[in-house]
Amino acid sequence: MKNFKRAMEEKEALIENLKINYKIAGGGTPFLILHGWGGSSDSWKIVIEILKEKFQVICPDLPGFGKSAPPPEAWSLTEYSQWLKKFSDYLRLNDFFLLGHSFGGRIAVKFSVFYPEKIKALFLCNSAGIKEKWGLKEKAIFLLALIGNAIFSPKFFRRLQDRARNIFYRFLRDRDYGKAKGVMKETMKKILEEDLLPTLSQVRVKTLIIWGEKDKIVPLKHAFLFKEKIKNSRLEILPGIRHSPHLEAPEKLAQTITNFFSP
Repeated sequence: MKNFKRAMEEKEALIENLKINYKIAGGGTPFLILHGWGGSSDSWKIVIEILKEKFQVICPDLPGFGKSAPPPEAWSLTEYSQWLKKFSDYLRLNDFFLLGHSFGGRIAVKFSVFYPEKIKALFLCNSAGIKEKWGLKEKAIFLLALIGNAIFSPKFFRRLQDRARNIFYRFLRDRDYGKAKGVMKETMKKILEEDLLPTLSQVRVKTLIIWGEKDKIVPLKHAFLFKEKIKNSRLEILPGIRHSPHLEAPEKLAQTITNFFSP
């Protein structure tokens, strides 16, 4: 039977009373893409257009991003994983390929541990999730933050606490924290608190780890930790690429993905 390659469409779904926007294109085995923090399905358009020649590609705007509604309260990775299960059930997706970039990689790891029966293979692209150990600089900043909380505790100074906290998080390189608003600010704090390093050994599905060699946001050393902990995995390093291969070299990224299926 001829494989029908559908043009890219943008659709909406109501999942647990949350309006969810997603893109879908192509035909064949489902390939689900999870974007990074602050991103959306829009940034994956070129990759979707390439992959739709081989797969049915689905890329949602995660709750709180793009055109999708934010969660009703601060979510952890567990809540995002449970939401993803409901989204995949809504689309009747089973035995699909799952790709997560950066923050989306965190969700993909957690989902693959909770629901391994639903995934044919896992693709982790510059995935976040491993907490850095603090050096002297970070410890000093944390100490200053504690002192700052004491200083700003009087009622007169309380209004300055959020500003001080934003500066503290920027020092820790969580640059998106200052941009997050409302429930997403608290969500980010929950996400950053969880270290996935002990969880990686629980990933049993076949995994391709893709990493930009020049990534300064999630450094290359994390790629080797992912490779070490996920036993059934392979690592592909993209020379000269930084944190966002889907924007910097979408054709190269798509080729790396499709090569995974070559004999």
